[in-house]
Amino acid sequence: MTDRRAEHGAGDVLDRRAFLAAAGAATAGLAGCSGSDPEDGNGSTDETERPPDAGGNGNVTGTPSTPGERTLVVGTYSAFIDAPSTSPGAWLKEAFESEFDAELVWQTPPNDLNYYIERHNAGVDVEADLYLGVNPDDLVRVDENVDGDLFAEAGDVEGTEAVKSGLEFDPADRAIPYDTGYISLVYDGTETEAPETFEGLLEEEHRGDLIAQTPSGDTGRAFLLHTVHEFGDEGEYDYLDFWADLQANDVRVLGSWSDAYDAWTGGEAPMVVSYSTDQVFAADSGADLDEHQIRFLNDQGYANPEGMAVFSEAADPDLARQFMSFVLRPAVQGQIAQRNVQFPATDDAELPDDYADLAKEPPEPVTFTYEELQGSLDGWVDAWERQFAGGN
Repeated sequence: MTDRRAEHGAGDVLDRRAFLAAAGAATAGLAGCSGSDPEDGNGSTDETERPPDAGGNGNVTGTPSTPGERTLVVGTYSAFIDAPSTSPGAWLKEAFESEFDAELVWQTPPNDLNYYIERHNAGVDVEADLYLGVNPDDLVRVDENVDGDLFAEAGDVEGTEAVKSGLEFDPADRAIPYDTGYISLVYDGTETEAPETFEGLLEEEHRGDLIAQTPSGDTGRAFLLHTVHEFGDEGEYDYLDFWADLQANDVRVLGSWSDAYDAWTGGEAPMVVSYSTDQVFAADSGADLDEHQIRFLNDQGYANPEGMAVFSEAADPDLARQFMSFVLRPAVQGQIAQRNVQFPATDDAELPDDYADLAKEPPEPVTFTYEELQGSLDGWVDAWERQFAGGN
């Protein structure tokens, strides 16, 4: 279990400033992608080739197909392939290839989705057929910063009728959800009793008790959005006021989910912002569940669905859609949920009987829609960054 961008750092935030900087670098040879030049070494921009290496950076799982086989290149975040605990990538590759006459090649460029946006905006081959791991705020950032269409409509994909009501987040019908998580507090019940409300985090008894993350990664951004949802962005007391009070109560904010979670497991504080599926991971590793308790502040959990979408420039869009149908099968949904330590996106996923006992669903899921995030997301994040930097 890990944040999709946790291992890449703040440089992966898909904000307008990063896009503008990337666009300038891209037109000069795309040299701004983690210091690697896609046209140097193993990379290639020849559309007749399907390079297995995203820009020569070596972050690829799988090998090119033999002559006559079809190749499906899927971009995703690195934790889907090589999380330190468990990850579904290797299993999914083997299962897909065992049934389809095709080679599945994973691409995990250091800048995640930003890599493909840079290439698309520069007018060169994006090198992949599909991206797995786009969430609502990613999609808003893409649509506000991309030239033309990065993704195509999903089209005819089997299994979409089983996707849970309320998880669909793309009004243009490009991204199809494949799993979802809920942001919550995880706390050591042998050390403290987590508060039941946001305001409870501000009590003196919880001074220095919480570890959170910056909005450069999914977990921190989702928690920030939950505070915007709870307190609003204007009025006598808004989300920035709440964060100022959290700072005054010695909240510790680290750069990634993994940094925060490692600090929490190391005993540096009794509470951490994480996922409500934490006990699935804890039970699997043999941990004491009393030390892995879940708290939904205000009985709410911020929903963070993940989707998959076909690139508009895909070399084999039909195979990409077959892959999406495969991912939505009940057995595959169950495996992805367990291995990615999340909830499945469909109602018919095949899961162990005890999964629901360990994976906690909030009494009230909350989230912002695509339309609500559009035009507001960057402003909320920028305002938080300015205030938080000024307060330290």
